[in-house]
Amino acid sequence: MTYLSVIVPIYNESKSIPILFDTLESAIGQYDYEIIAVNDGSKDDSLDQLRAVCTRNPRVKAINFKRNFGQTAAINAGIQHASGEVIVLIDSDLENDPNDIPNLIARLDEGYDVVSGWRQNRWKNEFLTRKLPSMTANKLISSISGVRLHDYGCTLKAYRREVIKDVTLYGQMHRFIPVYCAWQGGRVTEQPVNYQPRRFGKSNYGIFRTYKVLLDLVLIKFLEKYMQRPIHFFGGAGILAFLVAFVATLLATYFKITGEKDLVETPLPTIASMFFIVGIQLILMGVMAEILMRTYYESQHKTTYTVKELINFDAPEEAYTGRSDAQSERVRVR
Repeated sequence: MTYLSVIVPIYNESKSIPILFDTLESAIGQYDYEIIAVNDGSKDDSLDQLRAVCTRNPRVKAINFKRNFGQTAAINAGIQHASGEVIVLIDSDLENDPNDIPNLIARLDEGYDVVSGWRQNRWKNEFLTRKLPSMTANKLISSISGVRLHDYGCTLKAYRREVIKDVTLYGQMHRFIPVYCAWQGGRVTEQPVNYQPRRFGKSNYGIFRTYKVLLDLVLIKFLEKYMQRPIHFFGGAGILAFLVAFVATLLATYFKITGEKDLVETPLPTIASMFFIVGIQLILMGVMAEILMRTYYESQHKTTYTVKELINFDAPEEAYTGRSDAQSERVRVR
């Protein structure tokens, strides 16, 4: 039977907690499970509610932050403490329906590594203020990342442990976990899920959060393309700056030789000097980034690749009989 870890980030949701956990325990009762609730520095009595749930059900575990670190940090802590074969993320505000979890797991059983919830009926009466910006952001993320999802903002998602265990999250990047997984070779799909309007309190998110999401998207796109070769990014920008400086120098020289304009009558010499300096700085930044990248990988013994499967690596030692010691000496990766 699948061992399931359900991660619930919580911030000021004391009224929702009893209802959520009753529904959640019923929805996943058919599985061998654990529930990891992460109290993200709540200022109400959410922690007291969690203690009561943990006392009643030993399968519920709680992590209590010293202060509010944000949803991404809470999810990251939950993932690091999870031990299930399948990891499910769900919000604590009752907008996600726990009864959708079996449907997500069923899609995993079809061979997918990530199943993302899709709230199709959300914001029906708020098209201009909420639905249109959300649709635009989702299409932009899909276009840049290459992972086609309709609802990146839906927390309700299911993951196979092997595709999420090495993911470390920062900023507002929890919504981009499917992108990370897809870039590592995982199969990603989405599943329509129920949307229930918030019953208590108010949302902790607003439309002004969008710019933060877009900045995080730029960052992860950079990491995906240039993490292992930052000199190509900074060096390319440096070469472009040198090209601008060269063209500006040619134009300034042309105007001077033809007598059309003196050097002091045009900003071209200033532009040439400025872009030449910028070009040098960008290339030096690329060199420094390369050094940092190599230090990052080598100091932590990280690899620049991921292995999906190893074949014949558990062959008995007798299989190497007849070879020289140098030929038989191997490093085995398990």
